[in-house]
Amino acid sequence: MRVITGTARGRKLKELQGRETRPTTDKVKESLFNIIQFDIEGRKVLDLFGGTGQLGIECLSRGAASCTFVDLRKEAAALIRDNVALCGFTDRAKVIQGDYLSFLTSCREKFDLILLDPPYASGLLEKALETAAGIDILSENGIMVCESAAETVLPTLSEPYRKGKDYRYGKIKLTVYRRDV
Repeated sequence: MRVITGTARGRKLKELQGRETRPTTDKVKESLFNIIQFDIEGRKVLDLFGGTGQLGIECLSRGAASCTFVDLRKEAAALIRDNVALCGFTDRAKVIQGDYLSFLTSCREKFDLILLDPPYASGLLEKALETAAGIDILSENGIMVCESAAETVLPTLSEPYRKGKDYRYGKIKLTVYRRDV
């Protein structure tokens, strides 16, 4: 698992052992960043189910102003801190070890880009989407990108949120939501 491009290009990231963390495949990660490539530089990013931190780190490598990583597991949060330090992004990153729902409901800031990649078929994605939209945590013209199993049907959110296109890659799907003005 490597950083694709930017200032940390080629940097090999550490991974967690076991099956609890499912890193985004290289093909899907490249596709995701092709979709949002012009929406990263200078933006505030939230990587809500951080795992290894690879998606948020890729954003930082591509010029994001900052990234907040959230993961429930202590070992995942520690790994994200290690990977952030390895890439030299500690000054632009904040790692929170805690529950995603607690973070969302207590968060008092807005983000320009939110990355949602929770465990598949857990129901966490749908709940995170609805909560994020309900408390309006996304800035105007902001984007939420969701990774899910291809057969997952994601909800339509109320305005000003608009569900965009689905992108399918075998058994994996990326869905983009945008917040209008």
